[in-house]
Amino acid sequence: MTATLTRTETVTPSRRVSPPGGFAYSAVPWWLTVPAAAGALLVLVPLVAMGTRVDWSRFVELITSSSSLAALGLSLQTSLTATALCLVLGVPLALVLARTEFRGQQLVRSLVLLPLVLPPVVGGIALLYTFGRQGLIGASLDVLGIHIAFSTAAVVLAQTFVALPFLVVSLEGTLRTFGQRYEAIATTLGAQPSTVLLRVTLPLVMPGLVSAAVLSFARSLGEFGATITFAGSLQGVTRTLPLEIYLQRVNDPDAAIALSLVLVVVAIVTTAVTSRIAERTHR
Repeated sequence: MTATLTRTETVTPSRRVSPPGGFAYSAVPWWLTVPAAAGALLVLVPLVAMGTRVDWSRFVELITSSSSLAALGLSLQTSLTATALCLVLGVPLALVLARTEFRGQQLVRSLVLLPLVLPPVVGGIALLYTFGRQGLIGASLDVLGIHIAFSTAAVVLAQTFVALPFLVVSLEGTLRTFGQRYEAIATTLGAQPSTVLLRVTLPLVMPGLVSAAVLSFARSLGEFGATITFAGSLQGVTRTLPLEIYLQRVNDPDAAIALSLVLVVVAIVTTAVTSRIAERTHR
């Protein structure tokens, strides 16, 4: 009788496999680094070029002028308000799209994401013909003495219009990634839908929700086309930082470059925060 001995070996997977030559194996062909480098340079070189034109001796003076501070303050105020509005409207919308099925769902999703592909100016015109004095809704509001177009409220609406899809698509993706396992368990244990939402779903996707809110804030802060079309450029009322940059481009190019650098820094910080949150989410 022959005894057969079976030995079970545990193989620990390695992230990188090094062949005899000593170089780590990569599934990416070397020639792809050429267009990859070109793509990176296409983004990096213009930013570097702008940085070389900054008048550093007057930088603080340029970004702290009365008009610059007014534009920055208005931008922060309206962007934060628009982000809050995106959360109020976007979270329920993302939940409905991710957790329910209904006829016309794809159409609704396509319409919600439409501002992502529309030129912002088109969005501004659409808002103007909706909330303007002769607009679909604005005409009725005008009778009540409520004027939205060319006001600070118009800036908030324009920013919300372009930023809302960012929050919806990001949060919906997070919801689908986590699935419904824990929600189903909570429901099985007798939890009501509202309890499941507040105690299970939202805490579970909170990192993704924060990331989506940061993206919406950044998009709101950089909004230009819809704002200038729907709200105009009134100093202290509707002239946000991007509009101030556009105006200073002719009047004071040094100020335009300095303020542009401020927005670049904000964009870099936003990207870093979002990436950090994404890393923690996938751990």
